[in-house]
Amino acid sequence: MSRRPEETARRNGAEGSAAGAALEVLELLEVLWSQGETVSTAPLSSSQVRVLYVLEREGVVNLRTLAEKLDSMPSSVSRMCDRLRAVGFIDRGHNPCDRRELELRLSRRGAGYLRAFRSRREEVLRELLGKMTPTEQAMLVRGLSGIRTAAGVGSPREETSAGVTESA
Repeated sequence: MSRRPEETARRNGAEGSAAGAALEVLELLEVLWSQGETVSTAPLSSSQVRVLYVLEREGVVNLRTLAEKLDSMPSSVSRMCDRLRAVGFIDRGHNPCDRRELELRLSRRGAGYLRAFRSRREEVLRELLGKMTPTEQAMLVRGLSGIRTAAGVGSPREETSAGVTESA
């Protein structure tokens, strides 16, 4: 990222704010993750990856439910699913109880894509975490746990994949 810190702070509206710092780190991670992304010959948009995440979590869903979970228009989700099906990342079939309703599920190839996608991202994170001191890692864990708690997303993890244990 070539943006100077003062430009980032100005863009985020508050110099040195937690939100500004978090946004900058998220943007940096997106750049790092996209560099050398070689998990597939079919690069996906973040919206398409979200579809795969939902299908992985939910198992089988219909188009309307998927659109609700993505907070998106069914027509947009339908087009995304058509593209994902064309590259073999999702399977689509009729509901046996209601032949008019289509069921969507993650394909074996889609599950493999997500595994490789996560593996690459984890590799990048491990490299970055390896350059941080144990104190910095513990502070990061504490901050990320706070974000999870504030967002109401599950319970914060006591330990990260890098082996850093949060102290109370």
